[in-house]
Amino acid sequence: MNIHKNTRLLPHHREAIWTAYHKNKQSLTSLALEYKVSRPTIYKVLKLARVKLLKPQTSTNNRFKQAKYGIKRLAKIEKSIQDKLKRQAKRYNKSYPGEMVHVDTKRLPLLKGQSTNSPREYLFVAIDDYSRELYAAILPDKTAFSAAQFLVEQVIEPCPYQIDVIYSDNGTEFKGTTQHEFAKVCYDNHINQKFTKVGRPQTNGKAERVIRTLMELWHNQYEFVSSEHRKQELTRFLNFYNTVRPHSSLTKKDEITGKTLTFTPYEWLEFYFKQSVNNG
Repeated sequence: MNIHKNTRLLPHHREAIWTAYHKNKQSLTSLALEYKVSRPTIYKVLKLARVKLLKPQTSTNNRFKQAKYGIKRLAKIEKSIQDKLKRQAKRYNKSYPGEMVHVDTKRLPLLKGQSTNSPREYLFVAIDDYSRELYAAILPDKTAFSAAQFLVEQVIEPCPYQIDVIYSDNGTEFKGTTQHEFAKVCYDNHINQKFTKVGRPQTNGKAERVIRTLMELWHNQYEFVSSEHRKQELTRFLNFYNTVRPHSSLTKKDEITGKTLTFTPYEWLEFYFKQSVNNG
């Protein structure tokens, strides 16, 4: 029998208490004093003795030993794995440049020396889903006019490939009626628009992630003396991002060495267009 080492009342003690109380008519107080326990403990012993439970009760939880519990637990684990695989399956990469371009905006911090009443500038970004080629510009506001200006001057004009789809959140700078400046530019250039689910801007993850990269590797690394200085450094960083910095998602395995090679967006596009020419 598994009895705790500090148990004061062993089975024979409990039986003696039951006998003393019922046959010898000994009081609860005297029994408590004799066995050096409290009156509530004596009450508990007598209550259990009435149903012939004279052994100390254990608190072993047998459900963990049951096959039924194990099967339920296994089913939960299996379901969590399936859910994880479904979430991973939703991740995608497009198959050619311009198939989808993600756009987003961010309000930039004030420059050193600017007051809280100073006008804020906004960072606009556009990143090609296939090649991760990045376009960005700083504009004085985040109106539909500024968004349209960014799309025309900083994306469509310098972009060497046709853009099929623009993917953005539901911000008023991107979404509106047929007279909306940004929507009109998309329509005039045969670009379809797709939007994130309402209240779920995080589904535009590629644009949000590249904004974080910009802030970490560009904006937070400099102490800009003016708005023009900030714009100049952004131009320099874009060149570095597109032509120098390898992107972790742009990888191919070398057929000779078997090593995994990582490419810059420019190299990835160059490889794509060369392959297209050779196949053509």
